[in-house]
Amino acid sequence: MMGQTAVHIRTIDHASLAVGWSGHRTLTIDRQTQAGGMGLGFSGGELLLLAIGGCYCNDLFREAVKRGMVIQSVQVDVEAEWGGTPIRAQYVTLTPHIEAEADEAAILDLITSTDRMAEIPNSLRLGTPVQLRDPQAITVYK
Repeated sequence: MMGQTAVHIRTIDHASLAVGWSGHRTLTIDRQTQAGGMGLGFSGGELLLLAIGGCYCNDLFREAVKRGMVIQSVQVDVEAEWGGTPIRAQYVTLTPHIEAEADEAAILDLITSTDRMAEIPNSLRLGTPVQLRDPQAITVYK
């Protein structure tokens, strides 16, 4: 993945429920009901873990092709504990289960080499800066 990526998020009027999109693809974003949301979409924390696992999954297929390996199925589970001040994801684990047309050593090598090069996990591991840019505050009077 090279170049710039952008996503857009807009809330539904007077609700925490939002729609996120990039290009023609969309998903719903919301707070969990116990946090005051409607629970109709993924939370930000869930999206972070999905980004980690989704990137890793996609990269497995890319790297398998380079090796001439055929993957039959991929299962990736990503978990995190949340804590600290400020609260953030801690102790993130990525657990892959790969079935491929290759011997066990070759599959394990694919798993570990993909872990070293996956873009989203590396962005987090290496501490990508996140900058607030051009905030706008709009006062609404009732």
